Amino acid sequence: MDNLKRVIVDFKKLTPEVLKLLVDKYPDGYDDLNVISFKNAQGERIEAVEVTTEDTKYLVKISAKLETTMANYDEDDYEDFDDDDASAVVDPDILPEDEEDLDD
Repeated sequence: MDNLKRVIVDFKKLTPEVLKLLVDKYPDGYDDLNVISFKNAQGERIEAVEVTTEDTKYLVKISAKLETTMANYDEDDYEDFDDDDASAVVDPDILPEDEEDLDD
C-alpha cells in the first residue's frame, strides 16, 4: 500500500499544477478506461480521473468545465500564478450568453 496523501479535487479548487499534470498524463483527453467511479461521504456517485505527484494522489472530478479547460490548456496562461493558486484556473465559457442573440 502506498503512503500517498489522497485529495479529491473539484473544478473550483483546481490548481495550475494539477491541471498541467492532467494535460501531461492525458494529452488527447481521457476516456472511459481512465475514469474512476466511487461514492463520496454523502453517498453520491463521483467520477474522476487520477494524477499523482511524489507525495499526493489527486482524484479530479470530471465535468464539462474540466474537459474544456484541458482542451484549451496553454501553459503560458498560468505563468504569472503560483502552482497551488486555485484562483488561476477560471471557469471556461462553455456557451456564451450572447450566442443565442446572433440570429436576431
